[in-house]
Amino acid sequence: MQAFSATTAARVPAAIAMRGAANMRRPSSTPLPQGQLRHVAKGEELFAEGDAADYFYKVVSGTVRTCKLLSDGRRQIVGFALPGDFLGLAASSRHHVSADAIGPVELCQFSRAAFARFSQDKPDLLRRINELAVRELGQAQDHIVLLGRRSAEEKVATFLFRWHDRMAQATEPLRTVPLPMSRQDIADYLGLTIETVSRTFTRFERDGMIGIVPGAVCLLDTARLEALASGDGRR
Repeated sequence: MQAFSATTAARVPAAIAMRGAANMRRPSSTPLPQGQLRHVAKGEELFAEGDAADYFYKVVSGTVRTCKLLSDGRRQIVGFALPGDFLGLAASSRHHVSADAIGPVELCQFSRAAFARFSQDKPDLLRRINELAVRELGQAQDHIVLLGRRSAEEKVATFLFRWHDRMAQATEPLRTVPLPMSRQDIADYLGLTIETVSRTFTRFERDGMIGIVPGAVCLLDTARLEALASGDGRR
């Protein structure tokens, strides 16, 4: 696995390691083993597809991009991890995706071997980790549906609406939603070209559904976006 740059190897207690989205928090009575606090630079790889899955991670700050490289050399982005999200929970000895930092990222790294020993007599913790793994599987299934027979406008509207909800869970409800990823990232996530994504953003802005600002988007008409995302707003 590629080394971290400017990495701090400080041990952090479970209370710090488990900061993040409210829906990802555990009861305080279910502790985690100590992890290592890591700082990952923008563009740096956290792990590559096929690397040994010796660790799993919890994002403390920043955004992590996960992707797979297709046989023809194209990149398919699988998801974006926000503060409170876990990476590498899949029950596999090797990572099935690659992960890299979109911007500066702080995360907590846990040894899977140490975690297995720690959790042997802690059914509540194992149950919570299993819930998170099932949630990750559900998100993957939702993404498959999103890549299916949907129009470009429906795909972009769904992305913006879901991203708004995720940011609200990780921080607080915002009308202006940060978009740390590039238009190319969004295109690779939705299975579209960057030109199609850019045209769709421009069309949504012209129609008064969003406002485009540097590094973010302002959701002006969430009802129309939600209808379009659900397939009820076909034009």
